[in-house]
Amino acid sequence: MGTVGRKIIKDLDLDKLIKLLNKALADEWLAYYQYWIGARVIEGPMSSAVIGELEEHAEDELRHADMLVERIVQLGGTPLLKPEDWYKDTNCGYEAPEDFFVLKILKQNIKGEQCAIETYDKLVELTAGKDIVTYNMVVEIMEDEVEHEEDLEVILNNLKMMKEKF
Repeated sequence: MGTVGRKIIKDLDLDKLIKLLNKALADEWLAYYQYWIGARVIEGPMSSAVIGELEEHAEDELRHADMLVERIVQLGGTPLLKPEDWYKDTNCGYEAPEDFFVLKILKQNIKGEQCAIETYDKLVELTAGKDIVTYNMVVEIMEDEVEHEEDLEVILNNLKMMKEKF
């Protein structure tokens, strides 16, 4: 990180921040895979429409991972280098889809998004007024995660209404 870039970070333990950003990075990689694999195995009503949503969300999670890596490096840290570290450092974990029915896949991904929202909310609180660059990045990511949760909940509720009406 540049000299002036370091000066604008106030009262923040950079090692702790880098560790938390790496934990979020682990979450993003696992979320990417959960969306990607879910889009390939999903079954049931409206699954073709849900596949498009899952693939779009997977792309967003991969973009988030890229943003996090870039910031970790800017801060002088090293991003997680081995996939096995994703499991050790994750906040949200990974729940492999064992039931491919559309409702189950949606519920798994909603649970993941809710955890991501909580993770980024903590990062927002940590960086507010202390590191504007990281703060703006995590706000942007959190906005995506909130939108993902809403998208998935709308689909889930529509499917539930269809089930009740037919």
